[in-house]
Amino acid sequence: MTGPRVALQKLRLHLRPRLQTHGATPALPGGLPSGPPRVSRSLLPLTLALAVAYAALAGGLAYWQVVQAQALTADPLNPLSLAAARSAPRGTIYDANGIVLASNVRGPNGERLRQYSYTIAAPVIGYSSATFGTAALERAYDAQLTGLVSLNPGDELLRKFRGQPYDPSDLHLSLDIQLQRVAADLLGDQTGAIVAIEPATGRILALVSSPTYNPNRVVDPNDGRQYMAGLQARDDSPLLDRATQGLYVPGSVFKIVTSIAALGSGAITPQTTYPDQPAELQTGFLVDGFRIHDFPRTVQTDHPLDYAEALEVSSNIWFAHAGLDTGAQNLTDWAARLGFGARIPFDLPTSPSQVTGGNGSLDGFQDRVELANAAYGQGEVLVTPLQMALVASTIADNGALMRPSLVDSLTASDGSVTRLEPQTWLQVCSFETAQIIRSAMQQAVEGEFAVAAAAKVPGVPTAGKSGTAQVGPNVAPHSWFIGYAPADAPRIAVAVIVENGGLGSQRAVPIGGRLMSAYLGVLR
Repeated sequence: MTGPRVALQKLRLHLRPRLQTHGATPALPGGLPSGPPRVSRSLLPLTLALAVAYAALAGGLAYWQVVQAQALTADPLNPLSLAAARSAPRGTIYDANGIVLASNVRGPNGERLRQYSYTIAAPVIGYSSATFGTAALERAYDAQLTGLVSLNPGDELLRKFRGQPYDPSDLHLSLDIQLQRVAADLLGDQTGAIVAIEPATGRILALVSSPTYNPNRVVDPNDGRQYMAGLQARDDSPLLDRATQGLYVPGSVFKIVTSIAALGSGAITPQTTYPDQPAELQTGFLVDGFRIHDFPRTVQTDHPLDYAEALEVSSNIWFAHAGLDTGAQNLTDWAARLGFGARIPFDLPTSPSQVTGGNGSLDGFQDRVELANAAYGQGEVLVTPLQMALVASTIADNGALMRPSLVDSLTASDGSVTRLEPQTWLQVCSFETAQIIRSAMQQAVEGEFAVAAAAKVPGVPTAGKSGTAQVGPNVAPHSWFIGYAPADAPRIAVAVIVENGGLGSQRAVPIGGRLMSAYLGVLR
């Protein structure tokens, strides 16, 4: 029997190293394992890969369920948002004085409809329609108005356990509907836009776009489709919010942007003059074969103008010189500090303003001719009225640019209030630079030869700048005004454009003055 025993012993010796190599646990006497089984080394990569995959999955769930939860909920394309828009009651929208601008009513078939009290507020409020969705503030704050986003942190996690899953919030705006009415009446049936802003806070006081539309007809289940088709077919684009998305050649109101760039970069001082400028009133300023002229004026001085005098009489020649001295890069860089080149962060959609088309070799400009023309607001310069209102507001607020806003606060159904505090967006220029421009803008309204004298608010120091923007041969120019009052303690800044309205001094300037007078309670 020794043969089989020897063979068995050799077999055991032969298998032992293989078992150890594969991580088998040595057995105790009696055949019991000596400890917990070890994981095979060949399984370690798979184990690690599964661990990493589960960790990534858990992290992804946490990111989308916690970090991005509110953003996803507030997305107007979220199916929950779409369902809520059809079934949930929407919050009420009020103006700055508590006047109802948008509320809920029952339609002829018992369906819930939105009712809008003031058609003149359509560019701001927008509409909420079962057919066409939402627009303007109704879109921007859709999740809050339907209650998909709660004002109480963490409340969204408990929504599914409530009998009523939605908790709509009311919106309280900075918009003053009475001032909105004044602005709309001043613009009348003229095509254009008006923006009024509180310089120290960025609160929008009025925002008018003309022509506009009737949101009550848009949401009408019987008439809505036909009415919307008619709006879309019109050549005057009533659905376009000209105040925030209309792009216009600014003309001389852009000289305030050039002033910021030229003074801020040190290219000019308040005492800067150009010796050839008086003679160039007759011959024009020759820039690489292109002549730049001033508009004919009743007063033409025989001495070189300094900065304040040039702004007062709105000399294109002087500012063309200043633009060339400032340089292309400085002009675009300082304009960017005002928000040019990007969409303005705002409650409503905005179009980016531009200083140049950006296709030229001279820091985006085609050549010195384009740069010289851009310095007084021609060339490839395009702006929105909101952008120019912010330019005026920046000077009024001593160089600080506040982020524009339309919503002051939101109120939940339990009465809790969330206030949206004013935010400084950008520090554009120094206090000293702003003071120089403030003084010159006041002279542009109140000086002996002021072009914008019609903007003067009776008994109140007033600052401003007119603009006449050439848009093509045989076409009337756009009429512009930007300004603020009181000049020594600004409470309101405005931008006015009348499309093809002619001279700025004759059309937009008096509108701006009357609007500021109305807000300040001064009779004209």
